[in-house]
Amino acid sequence: MSKEMDKNKDENHDKKELQIRSSAAEYLTFIAANGDDGEAIEIRYEDENIWLTQKMMAALYDVSVATINEHLKKIYADSELQEEATIRNFLIVQKEGSRNVSRETKHYNLQAIIAVG
Repeated sequence: MSKEMDKNKDENHDKKELQIRSSAAEYLTFIAANGDDGEAIEIRYEDENIWLTQKMMAALYDVSVATINEHLKKIYADSELQEEATIRNFLIVQKEGSRNVSRETKHYNLQAIIAVG
């Protein structure tokens, strides 16, 4: 990779929010080969399962978060999947300004991810 591309990559990386990760989970990075945007999606791997937030699924499928939300509502309303079996809250720590903010965020397992797609 050229130095200019490395520099652009570093500049784009600096614009994103900093996330502090727990060492209890592993993170995989998926980079779609669908154009020049090179958007990477971090995937949480824990307890032998893959977990994504609605926002991550929206990036994966290139749709809005609202679209993902509607699909999930229908999947659970039709009893295609059970919420208790496919949703888990994970604590995410993000740097906002000069402080670290912790929030529990819903993550959906691979069954839900596939059902949405």
